[in-house]
This record gives sequence, structure tokens and C-alpha cells, in this order.
Amino acid sequence: MNKRPLSGAWMRSFSRLGKGRAKTKIMKVPRLRLSENEYSLIKKLREKGVATELVNQCDEAGLPLSNVKHFWYKSEKFSIFSKTDGLQLEDVFDPIIKDVQRYSPKMRKIKRAKVKNPHCLILDPADIHVGKYATNSEAGESYDIKKAVSIVDTGIDSLIQKASGFPLDKIIFVIGNDCLHIDSPRNTTTAGTGVDVSGSWHEAFLAAKDMYVRAIEKCLPLADVEIIFCPSNHDFMSGFMLAHTIKAYFRKSKNITFDVSIAHRKYTAYGKNLLSFSHGDGARMENTPLLMATERPEMWSNSVHRYIYLHHIHHKQTAKFMISGKDLIGVTCEYLRSPSASDAWHAKSGYRSPKAVEAFVHSYDHGQVARLTHFIEPDAKVCKCGAHLYNNYTHGWICPRCDE
Repeated sequence: MNKRPLSGAWMRSFSRLGKGRAKTKIMKVPRLRLSENEYSLIKKLREKGVATELVNQCDEAGLPLSNVKHFWYKSEKFSIFSKTDGLQLEDVFDPIIKDVQRYSPKMRKIKRAKVKNPHCLILDPADIHVGKYATNSEAGESYDIKKAVSIVDTGIDSLIQKASGFPLDKIIFVIGNDCLHIDSPRNTTTAGTGVDVSGSWHEAFLAAKDMYVRAIEKCLPLADVEIIFCPSNHDFMSGFMLAHTIKAYFRKSKNITFDVSIAHRKYTAYGKNLLSFSHGDGARMENTPLLMATERPEMWSNSVHRYIYLHHIHHKQTAKFMISGKDLIGVTCEYLRSPSASDAWHAKSGYRSPKAVEAFVHSYDHGQVARLTHFIEPDAKVCKCGAHLYNNYTHGWICPRCDE
């Protein structure tokens, strides 16, 4: 059957359909408003409760807090989806710091007589790695939390005794620089590298905190103290927390000042000295003098003696950058030794540098005048046959060749 096309009348009829009718309005769902009580609760959760609970949950799950971009908060009354909006480490750690501040000891201001021919002592126990584990049978030396803090305790005592002949009016105490070996409950560094550990992360944290407190309390009777923190690659987050814990503990002391920001390079002046401290895992050593002049031009122009103290590589390395002029004015840059033992990886790689805790004495007018070193005696236990001994915890130290 042939289909005939629609006539013009039919087309006009269809075109008139729907004309004159009102358009249907789409009803919009009104936005729900929060009551004052609801808003107050959400604000309270954002400011305190959620941040604290978020830290606890991440800790239990072994997740880095910095990886959390959003989360659900569920209670009996609400189920809230929240974005962290760039949650900062300082924001999460503030409640912990406030708790520490409530219990910080009261300290009377120490009045000191003016010192003639003043000097500054720099105490810099570098790369302690509290929590590192090494065993004699594998690494040729032993290391754990207890031994790490004991070595630093002894080293600080030794260096203070060695500096006793100088008239001191200031002590710069450098903290950080891989003080802690790990930065997560999964026994990894900040970058996620797995390492051999002794004890748990919180045991290492508390041991390091007590170690720093003891050291600073030993310094206070001698001179006013400036605490300088250097962020580092093993414990970038937990080291920052440790530094602020120390600041909170000593916050009532009028004889201590702090520079515990997250900045990688720190600068301070002492008389005609310009001093810089950094972990050493960032800018190359040959670039640090120009960085010093660029980042602190006024301090540079007011100084005569300039020193840059670096860490990270665990062994001594020194370089001097000379500038031509009427007098030769240099920037001395050096890496410091570490007191920590070589673990299995370092022993396998052949890293056997001398272990030490170091300090430096700077004259107010004449720059660095003394270098003080407390060397760590090696504790390798070796049999007469040449084999490393191992401790089987039942019969003591045993030679795998002669005693088995």
C-alpha cells in the first residue's frame, strides 16, 4: 500500500499543538540548612576531634597521614563526608603540643654575669638514628635504642667537659638530622624505604625525647641555649613532631630560644660569625655558599667568618670556598660524623667510617677556634679465628667456627 504524504492542513494542525500552554516548571529541591547545634558540632569535629581520630586511625592502619585526601565521619547523629583541604601536619599536631605544654616544668630564669672574651659552643649530635638495629654477627657491631641514647649521653658529657676551658655565653644545640630511624608504623623511612629496626616507633620517639631533654638540661647551667632543628630524610614528619615536643617541654624557660620550623636551611649569627645548618640531603655542597649569600644577604654582609654544617653522609668531608679581595674571606662547609653503627645494608656496602659525636667552639670575634670530637670505640666482637661472634642469648657470645 502506498503511503501518501500529509497535506498542508494536517501539517498546520500539528504545528499548532502545544501552543498557548504554560511551560512546566521544574521544582528545585531546597538546600538543607544546618541548625546552630549541628554547625557547632561539625566545627568542633573539624577543629579537634576528627583530626585527632584521623591520626589514630591512620596509625592503626599504617597509612601515611599526608596521603589522606578525604574521609567519612560517622556518629549516632551524623554521617559526614569531609575533604581534608590540604590538612597540614601542624594542624594535626597542635592538640598534642597543647597537652605537652600543660605539663611542661616551671623554670626560673638564670641570671648570668657578662662574659669577657665570649665563645659559643655548637653541640651537634648528628644522624643518631634512634631505632636502628645492627647485630654483631651480620654487621660487625651492635646497635639498638638503648645503645643509641647511651652513646649520645656519654658523648654530650665528654664534649661539655672538653669545652670547659672556654668562657661560654651561648650554646647552639642542633637537633633533628635523622635523630629517628623510621617515620611510619611499618618500619619505613619517610620515602617508604624499609629498614632494620630495634623496638617500636613510639619507643624510639620517647627515648629520643628523653635523650634531648637530658642533654639540654646539662647545657642550661653553662650558658643560654639556642635549639636549631634540621628536617631530614629518615624522619621528616616524626622529627618535626619531636622538635616541637622539645619546644613545648621547655617553653617556660627564658634561657632557651628555638628555631624548629620546617625550613631545610637554618641560619644564625654569633658575633662576627654567620652559621648555617642543614641536613645535607638537598642542595649540593658546592651551591650552599651562594645560597647563604642569597638567602641571608644582610647577615652575610655583617659577618666575617662563615660556616656551613651539614650531615646525612655520616663521615667527615670539608671544603673551603675562597673569595678574592683585600683579605681572604672564606666559607667553610663540612659534613659531620655520625655516632650510629653500620646496619646490615651499610656493612654490606662497605661503609665503615669512624663513629663520633662532634662539637665546635666559635669565638665571638675570631670564628671557629676549636673542634671537639668524642670518638665511639668500636664494639665488634671477633674470635681469634677471625669470625664474628654472635649472641645466642643462652650461652652468650659464640663463634660459628670454633664453638659449633
